[in-house]
Amino acid sequence: MKEPPVVGRWVEGLDVPVVNERTVRASAGILFLGGFSAWLWSVITGDLQPMRIFGMAFAIEMMLRLFVGTAFTPTLVLGALITRPQRPEWVESRSKLLAWRLGFGMSLAGCFSLGWLGLPAIIAQVICGMCLLLLYLEAAFGICVGCVLAQRFARRKPQLCAGDTCTYTPPAKGEQHSILRD
Repeated sequence: MKEPPVVGRWVEGLDVPVVNERTVRASAGILFLGGFSAWLWSVITGDLQPMRIFGMAFAIEMMLRLFVGTAFTPTLVLGALITRPQRPEWVESRSKLLAWRLGFGMSLAGCFSLGWLGLPAIIAQVICGMCLLLLYLEAAFGICVGCVLAQRFARRKPQLCAGDTCTYTPPAKGEQHSILRD
């Protein structure tokens, strides 16, 4: 029996630890909703407290994913409950690990800029806005920037990607997708 991975889990028939892409996208949507609300409040009112609270919650969420395990993170558990009736779409956990490290780093940068470093609010708002953009791309379009970076720069290229982007080649510009008719 293989030792359980910290990030992801073993699924019969797959040689690498995986996570359910549908659950991850639901989790990204939940995080986006909370983060966008806090960010928008800070932009409109100038009150940074909701953004500080969300930034700390987001950093804790990413830290749990990276160091404790994906089975114990609140938004992934909630995302799994929401997407339970759907067929899982398994993706390699290494790519998501890179994405979550990126998110953790951005959340730390935002928290430091709002707290210890005492930088102007606009810097933290821009960092938070960039992080929200990445969450939105994941939730709405299934585009995982960490996964794209792993595909481009990793020594060992991922084999299981969301939407089969690891192996799928889209048609050339100006060409149509071929559709089989019944």
